[in-house]
Formats: sequence, structure tokens, C-alpha cells
Amino acid sequence: MVTARVSKILIVDDTPHNIDVLSATLADEHCELMAATSGARALELAARGRPDLVLLDVMMPGMDGFEVCRRLKADPATTDIPVIFVTARTDDVSQGFAVGGSDYISKPINADEVRARVRYQLERRNLLEQLRELNHGLEEKVRERTAELTIANRHLRQEINERRYMQDRLNYLATHDFVTRLYNRGALDAHVSELLARVQRTDCDAVFLLIDIDQFRLVNETCGCIAGDELLRQFGEVVGGLLQRTDFFARLGGDKFGVVAEDVGPDGGPVLARRILDQLAEFEFHWEERSFKMAAAVAVVRIARDIVSFDQLMLVADEAAYLAKREGRGTIRVHDSSLLEGEGHRESVNWALVLVDALKRNEFRAYFQRLTPLAAGAGGATPGLHVETLIRLWDPRRQKLVLPGLFIAPAERYHLIGELDRWMIREVVSLLGKLPDTHDRIDQVAINLSAVSIREPGLAQFVADTLREHGVPGRLLCFEITETEAIVNLQSASEFMHNLNRLGCRFSLDDFGSGFASFTYLRQLPFDTIKIDGMFVRDMDADLVHGGMVRSMTEMARLLRKPVVAEFVETEAVAGLLRELGVDWAQGFLYHVPEPLTADALRASLPAPAPAAALPAPVPAPATPPAALA
Repeated sequence: MVTARVSKILIVDDTPHNIDVLSATLADEHCELMAATSGARALELAARGRPDLVLLDVMMPGMDGFEVCRRLKADPATTDIPVIFVTARTDDVSQGFAVGGSDYISKPINADEVRARVRYQLERRNLLEQLRELNHGLEEKVRERTAELTIANRHLRQEINERRYMQDRLNYLATHDFVTRLYNRGALDAHVSELLARVQRTDCDAVFLLIDIDQFRLVNETCGCIAGDELLRQFGEVVGGLLQRTDFFARLGGDKFGVVAEDVGPDGGPVLARRILDQLAEFEFHWEERSFKMAAAVAVVRIARDIVSFDQLMLVADEAAYLAKREGRGTIRVHDSSLLEGEGHRESVNWALVLVDALKRNEFRAYFQRLTPLAAGAGGATPGLHVETLIRLWDPRRQKLVLPGLFIAPAERYHLIGELDRWMIREVVSLLGKLPDTHDRIDQVAINLSAVSIREPGLAQFVADTLREHGVPGRLLCFEITETEAIVNLQSASEFMHNLNRLGCRFSLDDFGSGFASFTYLRQLPFDTIKIDGMFVRDMDADLVHGGMVRSMTEMARLLRKPVVAEFVETEAVAGLLRELGVDWAQGFLYHVPEPLTADALRASLPAPAPAAALPAPVPAPATPPAALA
């Protein structure tokens, strides 16, 4: 037998108190504990100390937990070390598994949960090491005992049985969820992949159900993680009792479960989903003196030949489940394979696949809209061209453009917004690079940038490399960041903005006034321009409240010495009010309807060359920037 040894655990958290709490929780586990307060220190200790397990915080300055995990998994010396993420954000869970995490612990931590998950991962790692050692030992013994096979046969049989037991145990741990004893996501992936291969070869009647439990978080937070685990076990028993022996039932993680059923007929999926929901309506979870009525939302997806991978199936099912939960408790949503059927059917669109395919087929289009100065410069000089670039999606089936109001939110939800932003940056900078003779008459080209994108490592370097590749000065670009989009890490956002400021790029706070973080962002982030949300501008001549808000925002911008852009200017009456308030720039259909961004269109929009020296812009501040999604 393999000699037991003391396991080593590396705790990584930028808050010493959190390290102390985890250390105290694991004090009785007879493990050697190491601690790091930064991602860089964690990588150093992991390479030198070779821990058996890493407890890794997600949100850390500099290098976050996801990057630490990526680097651990990329290094052959540390790739086998299991990583448990410790996070307070449920949104981090799927991303943690995507970068190679083995498990997660939610904050604030539950001591029993921490110990249970740590023991589980250590047991799994120890079994792997024992299996390797036994395999090595068995190979040696077979060679040594060939001559005395009869005498050694009994001992060899015993060792083979031990190995077989550990292999079976390891296979079980690798394919089953330790809370519910159901199959896990990895086993479901393998089963679905095999099924999809059959579907491509022959006609196969199969359906996938994604079940999302309602109020699981309520039970978990009010009664504790042990109660939450018990709820999951009971839920698995309730649903499992309704399934056939041939159905494949798995827990995907958190409060989501998946069922694959074959030979169910055309209406079998919705019928099975309704049976599950009806059974749940009669189910009541009891814990101590509390009781909870349970419900779920169910997404039903028929497995057909147009679905070619497990990831694609999950994207489709996640979209349908998201829409089902929005419709209320106990809802069934059957996936509709039709794509863009118009705005009236926007919620039946499988946006994940639409956007992925559009990026692959280059079906996005760049448009632009001019900004018009409302106050003449000194001496009547004409300022250089200010435009905002706008993204559109071309729907080849309907031969029609799709406006960004329909697809930007799904792009952010499916973490595709970064690809869209990079596409737009490449498109705009590439065109500017082909028009070097226009640069002296262009003051600013605005590009909308999601606050989600600025959290992505390497985006600032991507912008710098793209500018250098096409020979475009950074001063031409202004990035608009929407105020309503939460900027999670102000420090990293500030570093991103300062890095591009050094290249001459500018930033505008878009949709100003539509959220609650405006003043914090203006104090802590280097925005050059403020753009007032068009919802206040469009009817400010008729709505006194909106007019007062525009006036207040303009006065505040003047105190901060930042130029102001008003969007959605559609009437001369509104334009006149904006002039009286001292707003610097106007953008809207009154002056320019967005048009395709082409070299000819951009040249046609350029102001005439100045006869003499260039004159200052309307306000003594950086030239105003962009605009919002038109």
C-alpha cells in the first residue's frame, strides 16, 4: 500500500483576513498550509512548493484568479493541481470551470462545505497519485516475478483487484456529482457527443431538457449549504423517479440539471417537462422548522442535425432557459430553431449562434453619424470632423440590417461583446489607415466600447498594435463607454484608459444620467467628454423634467471643464434649447442619418480645408467624442 503523506494546500487571497478564516477552517485537517496574497506570489509558491490543492480567490488586483488558474493549467509542472475558486459572485462559476477550475466555494464561506469540498479534491488527487504509483509498481513486479508466477499469483491478483477498485472509484468520481450522486457535466458532455455523432449518421429521436431550479439560492443562503445540498439530493430523487432507465440524468452545477431522453416522439419533450413541473408543484422541501415550495424553469431542445457539439447545445438551452425564467416560475420554453424573424420575435432568436456565425462570416457592418458643433469657434473657424461609428448586423435571410439594440445585450451575456468590439476597432482603424490625407481634417472618430470588454486582458495592447499596423495616430480615436454598464474594477479600468491616453486616445462617458454611477466614474476615471443620454434630449422641449436634467448635467460638465455632446437631436426646437444651454455638440437625425462607413462617405463629410491657422474647438477641453448606439 502507498504510504500516507501530509497534503499541502495553497490559499490565495489578497485579503489576509480571508486567508486567516480559511486557515482556521482547515486547521484540523492535518494539512500543510501555504498562503499568497497575489497572483504572482501564488504562481511562485505553486511552482516551488507543488501543493496538492489551491484555494483561489477570483477578484484580486493585478492578476485575477482566472488568470492565475490559466497559468497553472498551462504549466506542465502544475497542470494537475486541482483549483477550487472562492467567490462571492455566482456569475464567476461558469468562467471558473472554463479556465480549468475543479470546484468552487461561495462567500461567505461555510466551514463544513469548505472541509467537504477540500477532502473530496484531496481524495481524488491522492487516488490519482496512488494509481500512478501502483501502475509503476505492478509493471516492475510483473517483470520480477515471471519466473515464479505460480507462487506470486495470489499476491498479484490481490494487487490487481486493488488497482481495479481504485480505477473504478476514480472513474466514478470523475463522472458523478458528489452531492447528488448523479452524472456530472463531463459525463453529460461525453453522452451528448456520442448521441450527436449518431444523429449525424441516422435518424434519431432525442430531446434535451435543461432544468433550472427556482429559489435554490434562497434555501442555500437562509438555511446554509448543507440544506442546499440536501435540497439538490431530494430534487434529483423527485425528477429521477419520473425518468426511464434509458434516460440520462445529470447535474450541470449549481442549480441546473440536464436530461437526455430518446424515442419520446414529437411532443415528448414538453410532455416530460410538464410532468416534472407538476411533480415539483407537489414537492415541499423541509429543513428544521422551515418549509419551501419548489418550482423550476425548463428549456426543451430537440437534438437535430443542425446541432453539432455539446457546447452548441448548451448555448441553445441556456438561451431558452434564460427566456423561460424571465417569463416566471414553472415555465417551459421550447427552443425555436428559426433565427432572425424580426423584432417582434426577438426573444425566440438563438443569439449565441447568430453572433458566433456572424463573426465567422463577417456579417457585421460599420456605419457612422456626424456630430455638429452648436457654437462656432473663435473667428468662425470650422472644427475638424467628429463622427461616431455604429455597428450593425446584416441578416442575409431577410436581406435586412439588425440594429444593435437587439444584439448587444445578448453579446454581453454570452461573453461575445469583446469580439464585436475588436471587430469594430479593426474595421475603423483599417479604413482610417487607407486615408492618411484626411487625418488633419478629422478631430475625432468615436467607437463604442463595452465596459465588459475593458476587463479583458490585452485589449489596450490590441488597440496599440492595430493603430501601429495601419499607421493611424491615436488622437483620432475616442472610445465611448456606456455609463449604465457596470465598471466592476475601477482600478483596472483606470489603468486601461491611462494606457490608451498615452497613445493620444480619448474617452467619453456615454448615456450620462441614465444610471447611478455617473459621478463616481467622473471623479475616478479620466473621461474627456460627457454625452447626455438621448432619452432626456429627444423631448426636452416638451418635458420640463427632462429639460431640467439636461440643464443640470450641462452645468456640471461646465464646472468639470468637459465638453458636452447631446444625442438624439431630432428637431430644431431641441437644437435651439441646447445652444442656449451651451451644449457643445449635437448628434441626431436632424443633422445626419447614419450611413455606411466607406472611404467616399467619410471624405464627403470632411470640412473644407482651413484657409489659415486652425482655430480652437467650441470648449477649452479635449475634442468631444462619440455617440451612442443609434
